Amino acid sequence: MNFHSLRTPETQLDFKTVLFQGLSPDGSLFVPESLPKLDSKRLTQMESLHRVATTVLAPFIPDIEEAKLHALLEKAWDFPIPLQTLDDDLFLIEEFHGPTLAFKDLGARFMAAMMDHYLEKEGRKVTILVATSGDTGSAVAHGFFGAKNIDVFVLYPSGKVSPLQEKQMTTLGGNITAIEVTGNFDDCQALVKQALQDAELVSKLGLTTANSINMGRLLPQIVFYVWAWVQWETSGGLYDPTPPSIVVPSGNFGNLTACLYAKEMGIPIGPVVAATNANRVVPDYIRTGEYDPKPTLHTHSSAMDVGDPSNWTRIAHLFEEDWARMRSAIHAVTVPDNQTLKEIKDTLDRTGILLDPHTAVGVYAARNLKDRPAFVAATAHPAKFPEVIKAATGKEFDMPEALAKIAGGEKQSVTMENDYAAWRTFLEARV
Repeated sequence: MNFHSLRTPETQLDFKTVLFQGLSPDGSLFVPESLPKLDSKRLTQMESLHRVATTVLAPFIPDIEEAKLHALLEKAWDFPIPLQTLDDDLFLIEEFHGPTLAFKDLGARFMAAMMDHYLEKEGRKVTILVATSGDTGSAVAHGFFGAKNIDVFVLYPSGKVSPLQEKQMTTLGGNITAIEVTGNFDDCQALVKQALQDAELVSKLGLTTANSINMGRLLPQIVFYVWAWVQWETSGGLYDPTPPSIVVPSGNFGNLTACLYAKEMGIPIGPVVAATNANRVVPDYIRTGEYDPKPTLHTHSSAMDVGDPSNWTRIAHLFEEDWARMRSAIHAVTVPDNQTLKEIKDTLDRTGILLDPHTAVGVYAARNLKDRPAFVAATAHPAKFPEVIKAATGKEFDMPEALAKIAGGEKQSVTMENDYAAWRTFLEARV
């Protein structure tokens, strides 16, 4: 299995190379040359998440023996991904049981395990740059914290992530440096991309990225949707043979890409729904056929506040740039903040289950679907967004012990203007 950039498909690279490069030298994203087909019947005979994950991921990483890959996954993913009932025909894929209580833990810990495996064998060091609108930064920071051969710089928009998300990124120290950028997420992402396209800097510092633009972050997220389907199927589909619809709260569109990859690989999945907040460039594109990025809008579901989602180019590639095919394959729903708050309260009153604002966007979209049963990607623990939860319910809820400890930690961050020259100078001096 090889990978190539979207702009130069003739260049074929292996997984290790694209893992460490992150972004192609031509400035575009890497994609697999093809997607392997999965034997769904064989998958239903597997009883563990790690065995299923090994089967899903092994074709992409042929240089690691399956037994070794299985062992690395068992160590990296020491948490469950349960499929939980919300209503009779509505279910949550609980993707938030990792160390930072967000779905991005899965990809971050996989990437850290893979990099550590290769670096240990080669005796070298790398520097990771990551831009975040919320959960990515904390997941990467915790996933790579303490790595001997990896320095991590996390860029986040000042005042545009939740206080708890900020603490998760800024209280570790050590090999983790948090950069508080004056600007929005797109500004942070642009600084990362500029550095990764700076050949001199990349060579000097061994730069790569851990955003969802890196295949090492994206590929493991396919497992969310395969494992959810396996749980569904082995439980008898709760006596419903209809392939489930899947609703994915979407910001930078990496998680939706992974879901579409799972479907393309042969997992029986019904309609796929992208649920966005007021940052609606993709819903508008699906409706009109015109892709028109907009300035980022700040909403209650802050980790989805992305005005120009990077992973959309991968989705366009999957459908060969055919708007009609994309419109047929992807439903897109925009959910305003008032409906997000209302869904949090209504779901709590109806079921006793508390949703975070991102999952609430997905649940609202799912409740308005005709195609049931439906799975919603539950992307974060609600305790990470206490201000939004209180605004929605009028109540405060207990914080998990792990989060309470982080919330009380001391913030360590570097404030920086949105200026590439200053960013480049800073990097050269710190690494």
